[in-house]
Amino acid sequence: MTLRALHDAAREKLDPVHYDYVAGGAGEERVLADNERAFDRYRLLPRVLRGSGTRDTAVRLPGARRAAPVVVAPTAFHRLMHPDGERATARAAAAEGAVLVTGTASTTAVGGVVEAARAAAPDPAVWFQLYLHPRREVTEALVRRAEEAGCTALVVTVDSPVFGRHTRDLRNGFTDLPPGHAAENMRDLPGAPPGSLTDIPMSPALSWRDLGEAVRMTSLPVLVKGILHPADARLAVEHGAAGVIVSNHGGRQCDTVPASVDCLPAVVGAVAERVPVLLDGGVRRGGDVAVALALGATAVGVGRPVMWGLAAAGEAGVRAVLAALRDEYDHTLALCGGRRNADLTQDMVVRGGRTW
Repeated sequence: MTLRALHDAAREKLDPVHYDYVAGGAGEERVLADNERAFDRYRLLPRVLRGSGTRDTAVRLPGARRAAPVVVAPTAFHRLMHPDGERATARAAAAEGAVLVTGTASTTAVGGVVEAARAAAPDPAVWFQLYLHPRREVTEALVRRAEEAGCTALVVTVDSPVFGRHTRDLRNGFTDLPPGHAAENMRDLPGAPPGSLTDIPMSPALSWRDLGEAVRMTSLPVLVKGILHPADARLAVEHGAAGVIVSNHGGRQCDTVPASVDCLPAVVGAVAERVPVLLDGGVRRGGDVAVALALGATAVGVGRPVMWGLAAAGEAGVRAVLAALRDEYDHTLALCGGRRNADLTQDMVVRGGRTW
């Protein structure tokens, strides 16, 4: 099935309120739409006769020696999409050789997510996405849980000093999860009664100092997600980041920022190959993956397509999404004369069809 077909099947199956929760963005959803449109502004200028009979598309990432170039980006509440929720996503990602970034707002605790991934592959790479908590002891407890579960890296989301205004959720009155669903990673944390849940608060008071403290809490590599400005990319590296993820939160935070892919080249230049740069936002086809890698990304993340696959067909639907993007990317790499990802270079990207 194509990604579009999986989306349509998911929409038919889902409660419209839950569909809107995943599909929607902030404000008038201008950034949400532009993330996808932005890729249409770029074209690839192929090279020919380069002797590329076989291809190797694997990438090396923090906590993942050899992985697919498409990462499962962190998304919340997978059990709203399918009863198997994050466990199905974890099995699919591991089987397809993709890094899974499971989130603080997962409806399955991180230990269960890693367990499911290990059932599908012997050495899966599962990263844990973390919101820095205003109380340091809560952040540290979450870090320890991720370590004990067997996560191989942390991803700190830094673009959420306050919650984005999600117009669809406000219209639908979607403020609470249905009974039997919860952000399970937030259960039994310091300062809360046994068995109870701690909120996931956003705090504009958090700073680079807090990020530095989180990096020092763990021996795991820490990636910083939500970078758009090149100066922030440099600061992230200076504060110990093992990777930078260019992201505007899928258009769910500020509705007046650029598309992620338009910010990618400047961030890549600022990082200057000191750490890998990843990108998420708007990736919907293998050609988008190729454009991002040619512009300097090491890998890309996909969020909503995974959720549509999960809603449409559970584990099989997620595998279909990841396999489709992998195969389309491999095909595009071949058409551009490449044998490996590094053969896609910035001089092969043109904007708006213009060349020289």
